[in-house]
Amino acid sequence: KKVLDNKNGKKTWSWEVINPINTYAVTMNIGKYTNWTDTLMGEGGKLDLSFWALTENLDKAKKQFTQAKPMLHCFEHWFGKYPWYEDSYKLVEAPFLGMEHQSAVAYGNGYKNGYLGNDLSGTGWGLKWDFIIVHESGHEWFGNNITTKDLADMWVHEGFTNYSETLYTEWLYGKQAGSEYCYGLRKGISNDKNVIGIYGVNEEGSGDMYPKGANLLHTIRNAINDDVKFRNILRGLNKRFYHQTVTTNQVEEYISKESRIDFSKVFDQYLRTIQIPVLEYSISKNQKELSYRWANSVKGFNLNPILEIENKNIKISPNHKWKKLKLKTSAKPIDPSSIEKNYYIVLKQVTL
Repeated sequence: KKVLDNKNGKKTWSWEVINPINTYAVTMNIGKYTNWTDTLMGEGGKLDLSFWALTENLDKAKKQFTQAKPMLHCFEHWFGKYPWYEDSYKLVEAPFLGMEHQSAVAYGNGYKNGYLGNDLSGTGWGLKWDFIIVHESGHEWFGNNITTKDLADMWVHEGFTNYSETLYTEWLYGKQAGSEYCYGLRKGISNDKNVIGIYGVNEEGSGDMYPKGANLLHTIRNAINDDVKFRNILRGLNKRFYHQTVTTNQVEEYISKESRIDFSKVFDQYLRTIQIPVLEYSISKNQKELSYRWANSVKGFNLNPILEIENKNIKISPNHKWKKLKLKTSAKPIDPSSIEKNYYIVLKQVTL
């Protein structure tokens, strides 16, 4: 920031962004602001924090904006170093709901927790933190650091950032709370059209890119069944594609490579169709055999969920043909709700 005295009663203020920036993340904020500063010791050293609120809202802002520091610590843990240390982190009151303007997040959530005071998940967890502070700041990693080349791939921005809300809920209140929040977001999925839009015509896909994208990632996380590996994948994405533009295929291939699981058909299912896969299962009359298969899914769909069977967690590998699993004892009924909370699927018991 530089200030030039024009010697005529006016001053010229110059602001500079050091890092690459995508064009939709550029903005100006002009108003009767009061500014205060802080610092955060993060993965990249000392990060300057700068907060801007309209003067009449200063007291509310100073209370609400304290959420920024724990949120930044959480996201650095999961995603890696904040991408814009040279340009600082700023949270600026704006006359609209919010926007992920790079290193100067616009805030207009009325100094309320939730989304304008509402919980998008309907679970209660979304009222424990300010949606705009968390969601728009999550875009500093996904959307600003990693930017898609085509608007059709915008799920990379919104799906990962929507999942950042789950990760922050988990950071504050534990893994079960995060899972409940993510599961609750599904009521916002309409499955009206594909998440990925049409390429080359500047067209977004379905608004489902937010909650469906988050639940896709939650499904993949549970299929990997190793949170250390999953965290390293999220951090690796931000390191591998640091300050770059990407395609969804690059992101998908990176996740498959680093997890050592081919998720290509899983991505196809959730991003390129509106079908929700159905895991059909049947328990034999003598309760000594479990049969299962995938239905309503793309050819080659290979999600391998973990089921609790005979008090053990067992990973199964369904395909479109019936598979059978011998049971040592009388089969305990499978709880659909517990499975469906971990995977965005429908569990359906049938009679063979």
